[in-house]
Amino acid sequence: MTNKNLLVELFVEELPPKALKKLGDAFAGVLSDQLKAQGLAAADAVVTPFASPRRLAAHVTAVAPRAADKAVSQKLMPVSVGLDASGAPTPALLKRLAGLGADASAVAGLKRALDGKAEALFFDSVQPGVDLAAGLQKALDEAIAKLPIPKVMSYQLETDCELPGWTSVNFVRPAHGLVALHGGDVVPVKALGLKAGNATHGHRFEAAVDPVVLADADAYAATLAKDGAVIASFAERKAEIARQLAAAAAQVGGGCQPIEDDALLDEVTALVERPNVLICEFEKQFLDVPQECLILTMKANQKYFPLLDAQGKLTNRFLVVSNISPDDASAVIGGNERVVRPRLADAKFFFDQDRKKTLESRVPALAKVVYHNKLGTQGERMERVEAIAREISRQLMEQGVEGVFDGNVGNAAMLAKTDLLTDMVGEFPELQGIMGGYYARHDGLSEDIAFAIEDHYKPRFSGDELPRNITGLVVALGDKLETLVGMFGIGNLPTGDKDPFALRRHALGVIRMLVEKNLPLSVDSLTRIGAAEFNGVAGFEYGRAVNELQDFIYDRLAGGLREQGASAQEVDAVLALRPQRLADVAQRLQAVRAFAALPEAPALAAANKRIGNILKKSEGEGAAVNPALLVEPAEKDLYAAMQATVPAATAQFDAGDYTASLQALAALRTPVDAFFDGVMVNADKAELKANRLGLLKSLHEAMNRVADLSRLAA
Repeated sequence: MTNKNLLVELFVEELPPKALKKLGDAFAGVLSDQLKAQGLAAADAVVTPFASPRRLAAHVTAVAPRAADKAVSQKLMPVSVGLDASGAPTPALLKRLAGLGADASAVAGLKRALDGKAEALFFDSVQPGVDLAAGLQKALDEAIAKLPIPKVMSYQLETDCELPGWTSVNFVRPAHGLVALHGGDVVPVKALGLKAGNATHGHRFEAAVDPVVLADADAYAATLAKDGAVIASFAERKAEIARQLAAAAAQVGGGCQPIEDDALLDEVTALVERPNVLICEFEKQFLDVPQECLILTMKANQKYFPLLDAQGKLTNRFLVVSNISPDDASAVIGGNERVVRPRLADAKFFFDQDRKKTLESRVPALAKVVYHNKLGTQGERMERVEAIAREISRQLMEQGVEGVFDGNVGNAAMLAKTDLLTDMVGEFPELQGIMGGYYARHDGLSEDIAFAIEDHYKPRFSGDELPRNITGLVVALGDKLETLVGMFGIGNLPTGDKDPFALRRHALGVIRMLVEKNLPLSVDSLTRIGAAEFNGVAGFEYGRAVNELQDFIYDRLAGGLREQGASAQEVDAVLALRPQRLADVAQRLQAVRAFAALPEAPALAAANKRIGNILKKSEGEGAAVNPALLVEPAEKDLYAAMQATVPAATAQFDAGDYTASLQALAALRTPVDAFFDGVMVNADKAELKANRLGLLKSLHEAMNRVADLSRLAA
């Protein structure tokens, strides 16, 4: 009995292309995990998934025909329950042993061992290893049950079932074949009304033979490629498509490259079993349409790869990944060119029609588009966005930020959503903003406004670029703040994995713009600017919109900082102070990290925590420090050390040198320790107590300008 490699394949009708890779990985993963759990495959067994439009398969190395027997020790019951006073087995023990297939003769072999505080009886036995047929059947059933199926189909079996034509099976697609080979031997398992064999089917049109008979498990991929004209491996098929795309682009010349889109490449890989890339073209007149429209319609509707020239401009050539390889491909090429032409003509028609109306003329129609039943129409929403954006621009101008023009901000905000009413965006919602930029230029508006309209949705996802100009930044901030404030104000908050209005993404977008563009705007002022525009909206709660939204923004910021490598303790220390200018947070974190590395840091953090607790218990009792009331040497020394240290630390803080500010305070460790060793804060005399509390309050304020250092205490 030797270990051999195992191959399992489920042959089905065409699987959902967008789910194929996940289905293939899940099938192979669960199958192998179950085999390992049963002792049929080693922990280091190599698992190779296969997934094509009509098959899911897995190859597992070194699978045993039978799992090794396993020694098992089972707890039966406490000794006091299993044995009577004379040591004879009780009926309860005999019944338990009978359930395990043993009788009274096994009592003498039972072991005693402590289980907690009581002694218990344990029954040692040898559990026979499962054979491959039974183990694989369990693994296969589990793998099928745990597939992440997007939508289940129900179909009827015609053979090998109790009621042919009536017995129903539920699976992602109807299954027509099952292969299970251990080396060259068929493993007798069943699934979905099918019995395992050693034959599968190849390419629907180009297989050399049908059925394709597999000699053994290791011959699977090679035999399918040779006799079935199928590249079974998803990864190999994807790599082959990428290679052919690059070769076809090189054949076109001129530095052309196929558009990079990994999701499209995955989807096309899931649509073909033997790829054949062909070069097609369309009429150059369609290049007058914005290339984003043409690219989107070719990718989304036809699964084509548009070709871009060396400058990134769309050419009138595109690449098709065909599933057949005829000697004369002209019919396939001509068919694809004929199919894409109406799509491009529609895009051109939409573009031409949309340009007959200016964006400004579409503004009144926004009042007829419902945004949210509690927050009004898109027209009302854009009035709020415009007001918020104008107020932000006013604050930026007061801060001396260059390039901010209130007129441009107002116009861009007013027109930002008007392209939602165009035919092009109605057909391709993904182009919202982008088409607004094109139509703004056609209307004679400035590039500043056009870029702002185009960019105001950014950042749309993690890692997306930010708006290109300050006008776009201001409008994007206004747009996201209006959404956040409005939804929080009416209590429409994200819960768990449900976030229909993308509030988490909007909050992260606001954070990124404030931080990466170093905008001198506070979180508090921004939320209040937004909330002020919802006066009079029924059901809107101002306090919830401001307070809960600020908590939400800081929570998003904390999560992002931890993902970037900051420790939870460091993040907690910095954000406990709710720094209003988020652009400073990175510097504060760096300062805290440097401070924490100092030998004085643990003692000062602990002292800071102690001071905080004292001040909480004595709230309102402190007074301004009077040097004449400092009587103990330790409090005089602390006051003198603060007079020498705090002004410099404050100046460094005001200059934005947070690291130097914190490090300057490290000199206070010795006098602080001495103070707590030699001074009684709660003195009998009220004036001494108030003075000492005032001294601690001043120290606490000085130490916690950059971060709440008490959060660093162990």
